[in-house]
Amino acid sequence: MIVRNCAGGVVFSDDKVLLLKNKKGEWVFPKGVIRNGDLSHEVALKRVKEEAGISAQIVSTVGHTNYEFFSVTRHKPVCNKVAWFIMKSSDEKVNISEKDKFSEGGFYHIKEALNLVTYSQDKSILNLSYRSFVEITENDKKCC
Repeated sequence: MIVRNCAGGVVFSDDKVLLLKNKKGEWVFPKGVIRNGDLSHEVALKRVKEEAGISAQIVSTVGHTNYEFFSVTRHKPVCNKVAWFIMKSSDEKVNISEKDKFSEGGFYHIKEALNLVTYSQDKSILNLSYRSFVEITENDKKCC
């Protein structure tokens, strides 16, 4: 089995979250493989920018997910281990990267996003991320 370390971003703009629809019709968060000694947070920020055209800031880490699939091109199973980061953006103007095989995307209200997100692990990460994001932003408002 091939094991790949990846990083991704759950990007919020107020009560909306960034989702991308891939060519298989799956609604996902931006993410990518960590290569060449890159740091996970750098990869997460880079993939958000490349896949959606969004400049975001990291607010916090949120956790990890793992998933497996069979790679037809490699003829082997692959396990992706994804480190997730909570991010924020004031810009909701999405520029979808078709070269990264996405057909559409944007910022969606949390309730709508929970219905759109394809995988249960991503729904869990979204729930956890949103609760943390709300708590962090409320604390920021109180202190400043």
